Formats: sequence, C-alpha cells, structure tokens
Amino acid sequence: VLLANSTLVGDWATWPEFRRLEALGLTMFGQMTAGSWIYIGTQGILQGTYETFAAVAAKLAARRGGHERSGGSLAGTLTVTGGCGGMGGAQPLAVTMNGGVVLIVEVDASRLQRRVEHRYLDEWTDDLDEAIQKVLAAKADRRALSVGLLGNCATVLPELLRRGVAVAVVADQPSTHDPLSYLPAGVSVEEWHEYASAKPEEFTDRARASMAKHVEAMVGFMDAGAEVFDYGNSIRGEAKLAGYQRAFEFPGF
Repeated sequence: VLLANSTLVGDWATWPEFRRLEALGLTMFGQMTAGSWIYIGTQGILQGTYETFAAVAAKLAARRGGHERSGGSLAGTLTVTGGCGGMGGAQPLAVTMNGGVVLIVEVDASRLQRRVEHRYLDEWTDDLDEAIQKVLAAKADRRALSVGLLGNCATVLPELLRRGVAVAVVADQPSTHDPLSYLPAGVSVEEWHEYASAKPEEFTDRARASMAKHVEAMVGFMDAGAEVFDYGNSIRGEAKLAGYQRAFEFPGF
C-alpha cells in the first residue's frame, strides 16, 4: 500500500481549498502518525505523553539542583493544560502517573465524563473556584490528582494567571490544526458546528483571536517561571496569524 496524506502544492495549500477538497472526499488532514488508517487515539499516545511529562519532571528536578539524567517526579507540582478529547485525553493520566496534579480544561462535558468513566481522569467540575481549591490542596499534600474543568482555555488560563495560581507546567493539546476545530470564547458547544459550517471564515477569525489569548496566557506563565510547551498542535502559528507576536517564544513538542 502506498499512502499519502494531504499533499497539496504550496500555492493551493489554503484552508478554503482544503475544505473544498475535503467536502469532495479527496483529502483529509494528516498530522504526525494520525493518518487515514492509523489514528492512534488516547491509548496509543499515553506512553509518549507519560514520557514527555517524565522529561518535564526531570527538567524541574535539575532546576532544583539535581541532575536531569537522574529523573524526577511531578509530585508537589501543578500542571495546567487543555484538550481532553482524542489524544489530549491521555494528558491527565500521564501527569498523575508521574505523581503530579493536573487541571485540564475542556469545552465539551461529554469528553470529560468519558475520561472519568475510562479512568483517564479522576473527576471534573464546571466550577473554577472548586477546581482551583481541589488541585491546590492535592499539590500541598503532594498527592496525585487530575481534575477536569469545563471551560474555555482562552478565558480560563488568563484568569488563572491573573489570580497568580502557582503553576509549574503549562501544556496544550486542543485540536488547532484547523481553526474550525477550536471553539472560540463566547460560542457554545451546541452552536459550534452549525456556526463553523455556515460561516467558516468568520468562525476562523474568532477562533484565532481566542487562540491568541490562550497563547498569550501561556507566555505569561512562561514569564512567571513555568515550563511551557504545546503538545504537537499548531496553536502558536494560529495565534501568530491573529497578530500575537510572541507566539513562538515557547517550544512545541
């Protein structure tokens, strides 16, 4: 079998042309290993996500005066991240397996509930104050815990930064390869797909504006001393297109 994903000559590699071809069934979005026959999903990415956060733990240990090669633990640290569907759903379990506490933000309640049922996530809430209280208590006790928060990263992360919540690690894995896959702040899940289908350009502009706020908050946490990275999506590029000039100051995994 010879398989190629999304190969378009540069001049035609635009979102309008991609969507036209996708509607005709002539192309699909291919990213990393997630091609048309080999989507790896949550289970397939769990080990790699675990190793990623283990590497972060080692880096934090080195900061405290240890040696990066000796490894470390995320115990006593708080990670904040986004995206609990698909491959992103591996993040909460990967953090707790490394001994840490994680607050993961997700716009769709059904995704959070599914992660709880499948034991990738300990619990979830739609109350920001409750979520903060629980993760900080677990952090103080050096107890591993994952809490999902129903909300939008574009509003939640700036609020956490404003409150000065002590966050050691900030990651990110919502679907941002296509702006229509990122829910803009102020748009409900219920109206998401109809809006994106009816007005894709307007939706794209709003999604990119929200991504810019999301990324700006991530940079704010980086400035405050957190380890910050995006986990293989294109959010930095989208934020740059929205006009946020510091988008590429933190790395992507």
